[in-house]
Amino acid sequence: MNGGRKLSLARLGTVEYQPALRLQEAIVRARLDNRIADTLLMLEHPHVFTLGRGGDDRFLIDRPEMVPIHRVSRGGQITYHGPGQLIGYPILKLEGAGRDIALYLRKLEAAMIDALGRIGIAANRRDGLTGVWVGDRKIASIGVGLRRWVTYHGMALNVASDLRFFDAIVPCGIAGCQMTSIAALGYPGVSQVHFARIMEESFASRFGYDFIEPADPAALWDLIDAPTSACEAQPEHR
Repeated sequence: MNGGRKLSLARLGTVEYQPALRLQEAIVRARLDNRIADTLLMLEHPHVFTLGRGGDDRFLIDRPEMVPIHRVSRGGQITYHGPGQLIGYPILKLEGAGRDIALYLRKLEAAMIDALGRIGIAANRRDGLTGVWVGDRKIASIGVGLRRWVTYHGMALNVASDLRFFDAIVPCGIAGCQMTSIAALGYPGVSQVHFARIMEESFASRFGYDFIEPADPAALWDLIDAPTSACEAQPEHR
C-alpha cells in the first residue's frame, strides 16, 4: 500500500434514497474543494427502484405498489434497493493513473469478490458486463457517476435481500438475469453488519488505503447546507 492514505468511513444505517443522494452530492462538492478526504458511505435503503441515466422504462415489468422509482445520474439501467442489501457509495478523487473508469469499475468488482471469498463464496465477474456473479446468478450491481473525476453512486450487494422484488424488473437491463444473495446461497448466519466490516476492509485494501478513519455522520449531513463553489462543473456519468 501507499504510505499514509486515509479512507474516511461513514456507517449510516437505513437512509431514504433521495436524502442519501443529496448527501453524496454534498460530499462530492467538499471533496472537489479538498475539504474532506476520500469517503466511503455504507448504508441500506428502504424499498426503491432506480433507473440510471438513459435507462429504459421497459425494463420495469411490474412496479409493486408503494415502491418509488427514481431516475438518477449514474450509469446503468434499472435496479432495486431495499432491506437486506448492503450499499457502498465511494466518494473518491481519482488521480493520475487512477483516472480510468474501467479500472475503477474492476476494482469495485474485485473488492466485492474479495469480501465474498472471505466468507467462503467463490464469486466472479463476467466479460462485457459490470457487477459480480456467483455461478450464473448476479449477487452485486454497480452504477457510478463522476464529477471532475470525483466518484459517486457505487455498489449494491445482496446480503439477505427479498429477491422477489427483482422479479418486477429486468435487473440492469440484462435479459434473463437471475439474482441471488448471501443468504440464498446458504449463508443465513452472515449478518449485514458483519459482512459490511469485511467489505470495508476489502475495499480499503483494493484501493490502496493504509487506514480507515471513522467519519462524523452529523458533520457530513451538515455539508448539504454548505456553500457551493461557483466554479463547480456539471457532472459526468458512467
